[in-house]
Amino acid sequence: MYTMNSNNAATEYAYAKINLGLDIVGKREDGYHLLKMVMQTLRLHDTVTVIMGEEGSDIRTVTDSELVSDDSHNLAYRAAKLLSEKYHIDREMEIRIEKRIPVAAGLAGGSSDAAAVLRGVNRLFDLGLDMSRLRELGLALGADVPYCIQGGTMLSLGIGEILTPVDPMLGDFPVLLIKPAAGVSTKEAYEAYDRTDDPEHPDTEGLISAVKKGEIKEIGGYLGNVLERVAVSRVPEIREIKRFLKDRGAEAVLMSGSGPTVFALDDDSDRLKEICEEGKKRFPDSEVILTETYSGSALDSEKGV
Repeated sequence: MYTMNSNNAATEYAYAKINLGLDIVGKREDGYHLLKMVMQTLRLHDTVTVIMGEEGSDIRTVTDSELVSDDSHNLAYRAAKLLSEKYHIDREMEIRIEKRIPVAAGLAGGSSDAAAVLRGVNRLFDLGLDMSRLRELGLALGADVPYCIQGGTMLSLGIGEILTPVDPMLGDFPVLLIKPAAGVSTKEAYEAYDRTDDPEHPDTEGLISAVKKGEIKEIGGYLGNVLERVAVSRVPEIREIKRFLKDRGAEAVLMSGSGPTVFALDDDSDRLKEICEEGKKRFPDSEVILTETYSGSALDSEKGV
């Protein structure tokens, strides 16, 4: 995980993620869905820098994307505010975010930015918070934040707070992302799922076994996302993108998160490069990005599944 800091600034990479598996296994009394997910970090990342200012409590965020709020609605701002108030930090902070992860894409861009802020503020102000405490604080910001604090290949349970590394984790493989222009509301996706009569649940245990082997074709047979059907009903282009990728030989194809981004995971980089170039022409209004999985950020000291 990239980190850099000086006397008055700390820089972190905020990595994107994909869901190799996303299942809903129940619902709590407070309305939160109980999840069973297999998450994977990508090398695609935003760059987040926390800059220490003068004495005071003001926090401001600055991004290079018109699609991201620079006010208190920004999850990165809320992450800095959380630590500032909880640990009585008496310095102004500026959060600078260079966006590379598509916005509202099902790739955890906002959650990853917030996680990077938590890590950066922790280092910059010597708060001494361990990974477990950072994940606990991150859960107050969003279900994906605890995972994004750590990254790697993880089984995620509960509402995102129970994380167990998959051991061995997935190696480095090329990944193609195609994000349609139309979006999918996470809230609406989960509400629509609740009205689904017969959801198709993925075999998470089979998926984990395939991931451990590192066999992409076998992984492709176990990929599954219970939110994909409801997302497709709102953005039919998701189905078209999936068909395009599979017809061109991509081994493992799935929609990530609540959508709308579709990814293709493969062990043939040349094939994905060709599909990428064709995808840019076929889907000119979509964001088409070639990246790869990243296995360099999970903590080796934690017991895996």
